[in-house]
Amino acid sequence: MTVGSRRNLFLSIGALAVALAFPVQAMTVGSIKVEDTATVGGKTLVLNGAAQRQILIIKVYAIGIYGEKKTTNAAEFMDSSGPKRIALHIQRTIDSDEFGQLFITSMSKNSTKEQKAKVVNQTSKFGEIFADLGEVKKGDVIWLDWIPGKGTVNHLNGKATGEPMAGYEFYQAIMRIWLGENPPQPNMKSALLGG
Repeated sequence: MTVGSRRNLFLSIGALAVALAFPVQAMTVGSIKVEDTATVGGKTLVLNGAAQRQILIIKVYAIGIYGEKKTTNAAEFMDSSGPKRIALHIQRTIDSDEFGQLFITSMSKNSTKEQKAKVVNQTSKFGEIFADLGEVKKGDVIWLDWIPGKGTVNHLNGKATGEPMAGYEFYQAIMRIWLGENPPQPNMKSALLGG
């Protein structure tokens, strides 16, 4: 090996070492930083993907979804019953009743009659949790966590809201809002699946 090729090899190894020493930080979606990991139920989850919800030019929220491992397959992500997080970074103030109704309408659009029937009680409680918030403000962060053995746990700015809701079918209904056949925007599903 020549001196020049040895030097290039050492430079390449050095560049790789520097790159590995500084892990990739948060992904930026619009102006929002979405963290690469989240801790749910004592487990560290990885960011599967992130997207921006926008109506015309109005940014509504940035979303990141987290699971135990990355996948580009919606069914695989939703069928895996390990811990998960949906993180919503609110970008405009919205009445919580209206926000809750948007969730429930989107859940309904992406669920069959049988799927809706299985989660009717949790859906009603979910609407009540949002109604109790009063207003969701620009800058707020909502976490919708699935914790095995506990259920769906909602957080506003890191503080739990309402009681955990049992039944993985309900969390799947929430995930279908973005990973189902009728996401709020056509590009959101592919972005959340790493596209």
